Amino acid sequence: MSRALSANTRLAVLFALSVGIAAGCSSEPRLETFASDGCSLFPDRAEALDKEWCHCCLEHDVVYWQGGTREQREAADQQLRNCVAEATGSDALARVMYEGVRTGGGPEFPTWYRWGYGWSPNQGYTPLTEAQRKQVRGVLDEYQTAAATAACGTAN
Repeated sequence: MSRALSANTRLAVLFALSVGIAAGCSSEPRLETFASDGCSLFPDRAEALDKEWCHCCLEHDVVYWQGGTREQREAADQQLRNCVAEATGSDALARVMYEGVRTGGGPEFPTWYRWGYGWSPNQGYTPLTEAQRKQVRGVLDEYQTAAATAACGTAN
């Protein structure tokens, strides 16, 4: 019995391998479950001052997780700054947080808190398609329905 594969068998094996590889290397982005760690590399509150701003970070994380355009990121960062200023009464703290997310939150960084961190692979500053927006709504509906405990220690 010969161990050489027939031409038809070799073609069948190559076809099966190429289909398997193509299925595993889809260019279609995949949306991960929403997750937040509060204010990432920054404190969530100042207990000594009885000030809490983690809810601002959670709202910011929802937008960062889903990503989108450069303009949407700028709007999210400005909203974070405004929310922290309102929650704490400190424009200085709000500015520090704003500068932090502007400096280290871009999509080019391979971090868990980067712009568009919910998508694999990283999409950069890409507008979401209608199908992607539908995925985002579905995942967020599941997150809120489950009444998950947020990183801030409050139920959503």
